[in-house]
Amino acid sequence: MKTSRMEAFSDGVFAIAATLLILNVTADASSGALGGALRHFWPQYAAYVFGFIVIGIWWVNHHVYVEVLARTDRVHLFLNIMFLTCIAFFPYPIRLVARHMWDEGARAAVVTYGLTSTFAAIFAACFWFYAAHDRRLISESINQRTIDRISRSVIAGAPINAAATLVALWNPHIAIVLLLAFTLSYVIGTSLSGKEEEELRLNECISKDILTPN
Repeated sequence: MKTSRMEAFSDGVFAIAATLLILNVTADASSGALGGALRHFWPQYAAYVFGFIVIGIWWVNHHVYVEVLARTDRVHLFLNIMFLTCIAFFPYPIRLVARHMWDEGARAAVVTYGLTSTFAAIFAACFWFYAAHDRRLISESINQRTIDRISRSVIAGAPINAAATLVALWNPHIAIVLLLAFTLSYVIGTSLSGKEEEELRLNECISKDILTPN
């Protein structure tokens, strides 16, 4: 099967999940008290930004996985649906964190968010490794070094998110800092590795041009 319909459906789910985040941002107040209300609800704005970045990272990851595929199959499509189920659920735990980060519900909120992240990472790994096993669904034009690099990045996601979720049982505020740090480090790390990959492809193209006779 071609991947085009899977990509279109996935992009739609990501777009809806990201859009739903803004519905959690409110500032109910009279005109005279609006300034104070806006300052009071700053956790909602922070949660919106954080949530949009998180969903954006998952979208970029999914794009990377799909970009190297030559095709998909029925099992792979169902794994994608399980992954997207987690993505569509993300706005809910993010709203919980925004509302309860500073009260007695913080532990339950962060654990819910952490579990959502962990399951998303698990299903993303299933999605990727099903395709990558024996290069089952991978395009022939993709070199093995690229496959190995993606596999290394995928395999770390679930353990790190699970560890942060366990920390939330002890201290939810430290856990959310760890999750934020992991998110930022992932953005930086993937940006650098992506740049290295582009440089590698450019060097390969230059080498082919040099070695290919006119």
